[in-house]
Amino acid sequence: MADAATTLPWQQPVRSAIVAQDRGQLIGLCPDNRTRSAHNQADSGDLKLRNFNDYHEVVSSNRHDAVTPRTSSDTSRADGNEAADAEASRVTMAELARRAGTTVPTVSKVLNGRSDVSSQTRRRVMELVEQTGYRRTPRAGRTRDAQLGGLVDLVISRVSGSWSNLVLSGAERAASEAGLDVVVTVARPDQDAGADWVGRLLARGSRGATVALLTPNRTQLQVLAAAGIPLVLLDPSSDQATGVPSIGTTDWAGGYSAATHLVELGHRHIGVIAGAGDYRYGRARVDGFRAALEQAGVELPVDRVETADWSRESAENAARRMLDSATAPTAIFACSDEMALGAARAARTLGLGVPDDLSIVGFDDLPESSWISPSLTTVRQPIEEMAAAAMRKLLRLREGMPAGSAREELSTELVVRGTTATAR
Repeated sequence: MADAATTLPWQQPVRSAIVAQDRGQLIGLCPDNRTRSAHNQADSGDLKLRNFNDYHEVVSSNRHDAVTPRTSSDTSRADGNEAADAEASRVTMAELARRAGTTVPTVSKVLNGRSDVSSQTRRRVMELVEQTGYRRTPRAGRTRDAQLGGLVDLVISRVSGSWSNLVLSGAERAASEAGLDVVVTVARPDQDAGADWVGRLLARGSRGATVALLTPNRTQLQVLAAAGIPLVLLDPSSDQATGVPSIGTTDWAGGYSAATHLVELGHRHIGVIAGAGDYRYGRARVDGFRAALEQAGVELPVDRVETADWSRESAENAARRMLDSATAPTAIFACSDEMALGAARAARTLGLGVPDDLSIVGFDDLPESSWISPSLTTVRQPIEEMAAAAMRKLLRLREGMPAGSAREELSTELVVRGTTATAR
């Protein structure tokens, strides 16, 4: 994986030909929320397909690159970039194959994310890709695909639930502003390497993707970089991809504000339902919450911290364990609204009133949080705005423009509603 100081291929102007494997229909989300098949537009005359051994190279017959005038102060930096580009362009797939001691078709399989390559060969090829800065070089004058150029990818772990709906809405809004349609790719963890979301982006000839709640591993990043496919991560689950632009929210500050609110209401026996998995955003929320309690001199015993798998059902069981104990809390902070709703259900099952007997604070501010009775006190993260910001950053990268800060965080906000009250 490239570190933050490395110039990644997608930080250069887009020069790569689009590579796609023929794997069926491409479904896009249009600005008017209708679905369409990209194959319906394949008769425009601009697309020309030329069969290769294991992929089709989709190229446009027309490419008019915009040229930005350079000032004299830019010359030396630009010359250095051009020299680096020239060096990378001299490395061919055949040269990679020779250095790796393998064949051109095998190198092609590695670069296209195919699974039928040994891990040793894959690692050797990707090390050479990283060392040489290899990028696929387009044929002169035939670099842009007019059809796929109107699409942008959103990779998401699931498409059900309010969180996903807000992400889809924000991403589609930003894409629509640019006259583009969104292609939704669901990451399926049970698939092998050749059929995972990276392989599908390569097969489709993606020109860039916003990736939500996932963190690509080192191999995935190398494959996408070699293909010249830019990425922007939305609320990544870990800090592994440190060189990739990302959009998140102030999770630590959000957890801090939740604890401060409960302490101000007089609560001293407080429980936490943390999300399972070592997720960056989950850790930050609990760390911020714990910091506020420590500052107020309030203890958070180990037996009042439960873990759930982010689902309502799992959180209900976690809350029951806490509420059935001899040291039952008077308030619970759940690291998501879904888990907060599970805690509320556990309280009702045990005959406890919310907020009279138990105060509850969630995190997200999903639409249903204001529909229930009593409505949920929660920490709002601007999910739709985050998705739109991630998509806009991606579109700047696609055009070779500066994307701003590598990591951007939108502010959280405590929303006080009906599930919190003064401790009794």
